[in-house]
Amino acid sequence: MAETPALAIEVSRFAAGTLTAPLPDAVTDSVRRRILDVLGLCVAAYRLPTSAAAAAYVADQGGAPQAAAVGVPGRLPAPQAAFANGVLAHSLDYDDTHLPSVLHPSAAVVPAALAAAEAYGASGADTVAAVAAGLEVAVRLGMAGYDSELGNSVFFEHGQHATSICGAMGGAVAAALLMGLGAEGVGHALGITASFASGIIEANRTGGTVKRLHCGWAAQSAVTAAELTRRGFTGPPTVLEGRFGFFEAFLRGASDLGQVLDGLGEEWAVPGIFFKPYPANHFTHTAIDAGIALRERGLPLDRIEHIELRVPSAVIRTIGQPLDQKRAPETGYQAQFSGPYAVVAGLVGGSGLGVGLDDFTDELARDPARRALMALVDVVPDERCDAIFPHQFPAVVRVRTDDGRAWTEEALANRGGPARPLSDAELARKFRENVAGRLPEESAATVRDLVMRLDHLPGVAEVMRPLTRLTETPSSAL
Repeated sequence: MAETPALAIEVSRFAAGTLTAPLPDAVTDSVRRRILDVLGLCVAAYRLPTSAAAAAYVADQGGAPQAAAVGVPGRLPAPQAAFANGVLAHSLDYDDTHLPSVLHPSAAVVPAALAAAEAYGASGADTVAAVAAGLEVAVRLGMAGYDSELGNSVFFEHGQHATSICGAMGGAVAAALLMGLGAEGVGHALGITASFASGIIEANRTGGTVKRLHCGWAAQSAVTAAELTRRGFTGPPTVLEGRFGFFEAFLRGASDLGQVLDGLGEEWAVPGIFFKPYPANHFTHTAIDAGIALRERGLPLDRIEHIELRVPSAVIRTIGQPLDQKRAPETGYQAQFSGPYAVVAGLVGGSGLGVGLDDFTDELARDPARRALMALVDVVPDERCDAIFPHQFPAVVRVRTDDGRAWTEEALANRGGPARPLSDAELARKFRENVAGRLPEESAATVRDLVMRLDHLPGVAEVMRPLTRLTETPSSAL
């Protein structure tokens, strides 16, 4: 009987095949929209002080002019461009999410792919295919760490950020393909990247901006690993399933290897990845939805006595603990991880697709009226939400007013996912609002047009060029 190939070899063969066989239309369409989404997020995030720090960091490094980074004039070495764009892509917590793996694949994979594609002159069609392969691998590695009995990601349970860990691996697949390394090179890039992959998520609970670095580091690691593969470095073929491999190191053996290969190349996860309608931790989105629905029903804010936010048990430590901090965020960034703030933002109403970037400022986080409402919010577990999580991040909001009335609103499926998809018009609006005031309208329209036909372009340089010079100076928002 023939020996079964190592897992990384099988994955690499799948990835290489995406450059030669046509992608399903739904996958191609989804990838184009995810690239546009990421670029819009990068432009929007440029205003942050951490973005200015990342841009200054890569600009100071010098090196070969290979690829563009949003908001950085000129060109940078490909790993540095990937780092800068990866930092920006994830900085607003507005990037897409796969469920139930609970990871954000595009913010690492797309920056890595764009940098590698520009540096090595890859075609638009190959770029789309490489992003598709990278996203699929990232999601499947994430799903290998999903425990259905636990109802949560084992990565998450260990305090690890599956986004940056699996995103680095998916980014390496994309980068290696675009450097022309073939299936063997993809396998070695995976073997190398596994030693670079990292990220812990304590900042979700108690603060710090380090999480904004995670996808930048993942994208940089991906491109660096592919570059080192080109120069002769190799990785172990059993890097995934081996005794001291990826799954043992990160998941302590608690992995479902079938999630990696079952249906690979035939059943695509990419089109089902959730777009984010709101710039906040995804666990908070249904709380926003419920708040919006209550506002539209006429709930009088000045008569509220108590608010109960009922959510899956597993998300409380992220958006409900420590409760005193979640009720009184000091910054817009902390507000993005606050269940109480999410409910109040929905109740008050805001910008964008209901609640937008302008609603997560330091000033609004400390606004006395919002804090008075947040002080009334308890975040508690709900059994029905537990049964749905993590296939959705449901919420039930119950409000008691001083006239004795009880108001209840349920949001059991996330907006932006397959059950409640964002329309093309809504995604276009999200992009326009993300780049407004930072990219001239004509340039924004050009970028959008180019991305939506990227698979017919000779390369990505034309897409990236207008994005290197933005019109807004970074500020202290968020």
